[in-house]
Amino acid sequence: MGKDSIQDGKTQADFIQEKLNFNIDSTDPVTKASLSDHLENEWIDILGNGQLKKKVILKGKNGTRPNRGDICTLKIIGKLKNNQKIVENYEDFVIQLGDVEVVQGLDLAIAMMDVNEIAVIEVDPRFAYGILGQRPDIPPDATIEYTVELKTVDLETDIDTLSIKQRKEIGNKKRERGNWWFIRDEPSLAIQCYRKALDYLSPTMNVTNSSQHEKEETVGDAELQDLLEDRMKVYNNLAASQMKTQAYDLALESVDNVLNCQPQNVKALFRKGKILHYKGEHEQAYLVLLQAAKLEPESKIIQTELAILKEKNAKDALHEKHLYRKMLGTNKNTNNSKNMNMEKKQKTNKAIWGLIGGASAAALVGLLAYRFAT
Repeated sequence: MGKDSIQDGKTQADFIQEKLNFNIDSTDPVTKASLSDHLENEWIDILGNGQLKKKVILKGKNGTRPNRGDICTLKIIGKLKNNQKIVENYEDFVIQLGDVEVVQGLDLAIAMMDVNEIAVIEVDPRFAYGILGQRPDIPPDATIEYTVELKTVDLETDIDTLSIKQRKEIGNKKRERGNWWFIRDEPSLAIQCYRKALDYLSPTMNVTNSSQHEKEETVGDAELQDLLEDRMKVYNNLAASQMKTQAYDLALESVDNVLNCQPQNVKALFRKGKILHYKGEHEQAYLVLLQAAKLEPESKIIQTELAILKEKNAKDALHEKHLYRKMLGTNKNTNNSKNMNMEKKQKTNKAIWGLIGGASAAALVGLLAYRFAT
């Protein structure tokens, strides 16, 4: 332990004030939640709004809090606050802190625990299972009271040192967690999980010599192909989440990553068509969806989207036609021609009525002259 490390009996607040010469208010709720000066059996309002609270039951080893990315082993018992029914019970539950592998409230609170600490964490529905709940045991809008023991904290293993099998296992675990968040209409959290999954499902490997490399290529081609397949699934799901957040350019990059490797991936083609549709690129979207329709001609959802785009393309073409006419002055010339024809017609009618009027007057004069002459 270095000379500037936290000594026994000292809190992190003491360390910051004495060693770093930085004044802090250790009575502030958020500061108390962030530092180690937690008294046993005292509720700490972590967010300052009552939606996430923590109470230390047994203090742990001071200065041993986990950092984001650390691997934490936990014992977790979750009870419904209203009736104390146990709805979650895990022994030696392993998570990577910050990767939302537990509900958000726990992910935040565990970062404020020391090794061997036991704490009660009260999580509001917003940071637990929300309005959906979790069938069959957790109803909608349930506040959950967790008893958590932080057993161990380990550093994240360097991905390059993991075997293909290990990376595939961890990557797919994170992909499945992303799917869980996506289904719960939490696309931002899903994106976080999918991006981390991609780190583990990368096909790159560290090898120490050429003979080992040749051996891995010979033995591991099937494994690498499986890894690639899983990676494409993640990119497809990532695109769907990005579409939900209206990050269309990023979503387009994700589906293009799939199509660069799998040009006939129907799911990626369909999503690319949808993305281009949302971006207003209707003609290009239609062409992409035609490719998807050729691969899956019976797909009703593709046919429906094609019908919508066909109608929009027709409207776009008509709109462009009107714009071109306006730019070239065609509409103005047409209107001028109509006006000239109308004026000509009016003049002709006036001349005809003039002739009729003149003839009538001459006839009347002749009639009067005849009568007076007789």
